[in-house]
Amino acid sequence: MRVGVVAGEASGDALGVTLIEAIRMRYPDAEFEGIAGPGMQSLGAHSLYPMEKLSVRGYVEVLKALPVLLRIRRELIRHFLAHPPDLFVGIDAPDFNLTLEKHLKQAGIPTLHMVAPTVWAWRANRMPAIRESVNGILSIFPFEKPIFEQAGISITDIGHPLAQRIPEHIDRQKARQTLGLVPDGPVVALLPGSRISELEYHARLFVATAAQVAQRVPHARFVAPLIDVRTRELFADALRTVPDAPVVQLLEGRAHDVLAAADVALVASGTATLEAALLKCPMVITYKLSALTAWLARRRGVSGFVGLPNIILNQPVVPELIQEQATPQALAENLVQLLNDPVRREAMVQAFERLHRLLHADSHRGILQGVDKALRDAA
Repeated sequence: MRVGVVAGEASGDALGVTLIEAIRMRYPDAEFEGIAGPGMQSLGAHSLYPMEKLSVRGYVEVLKALPVLLRIRRELIRHFLAHPPDLFVGIDAPDFNLTLEKHLKQAGIPTLHMVAPTVWAWRANRMPAIRESVNGILSIFPFEKPIFEQAGISITDIGHPLAQRIPEHIDRQKARQTLGLVPDGPVVALLPGSRISELEYHARLFVATAAQVAQRVPHARFVAPLIDVRTRELFADALRTVPDAPVVQLLEGRAHDVLAAADVALVASGTATLEAALLKCPMVITYKLSALTAWLARRRGVSGFVGLPNIILNQPVVPELIQEQATPQALAENLVQLLNDPVRREAMVQAFERLHRLLHADSHRGILQGVDKALRDAA
């Protein structure tokens, strides 16, 4: 079996690993080709382009990269039409993948989209385009199923693979030992994002916030897991240039270990907020974009929340300080309040436990069910 895949960022690569594992349970010799990150490549997926080419967020930022993105998509369409896979799976990145999927579906290639496009948060007008582009959706959030079924789109709830991989009960002391941290004293995790564009907006903000927290909680320790060498360098630059920056332990990868060890975390909105919730780490969510991108996003948004834990639980469990609200002073104040209030931290942890149970499912089984439905629909 040959499977075409396109993942656009680190979170998609992690989901792609689960996809490959599931399909190979039934098709042990299955081959995967398209755009893949290091996790998928470690399982033998062949990447025709670096995944980082697709890792762009924000309207203004995408416009700058648009010529390259359009060229890559045209070339992928030509490649897959010339060498048709038995199945194509677009992993998230709907603005890139839906058009690609539409061309392949029209050519008779079964198409799946993994991670439902966020019509529940904005862009409900996407529904007709989604229906034309895919034979089915693999959904990681249970509340999405009735929304897409009502629009006549086949959808399979696969649970969230992270909810299976991350244990429900976290041993924080063991995690600290793993990282070489002392067993007591507050630990603050700093997760500014996985994209270069996110570090450009967040690195100095996160370091300046840590500086203010350190002034008020002098014995606090700070740890920042960065996804690769380049993002680590950008964060290290911020540490050198922000006045009174505290000592921050920089790691490449190991975000799960850091979140498991931390008392609180400052997290850029995205998949990392879900990881923090599943690892039962109380957090403050933030995000900054260009002024124009933020204005456009607000005009198109309908959801009352930005962070995934709040969206999934449909309640303001985690503080969200976005754009102009995201100042070092305000972020530090919220983090210090969390550090000083064990009752509030415990309430947040209990909410995260509910979230974990909500997302727990047999992802491998769900993926195979979705694959079977897509293949039947295209037959």
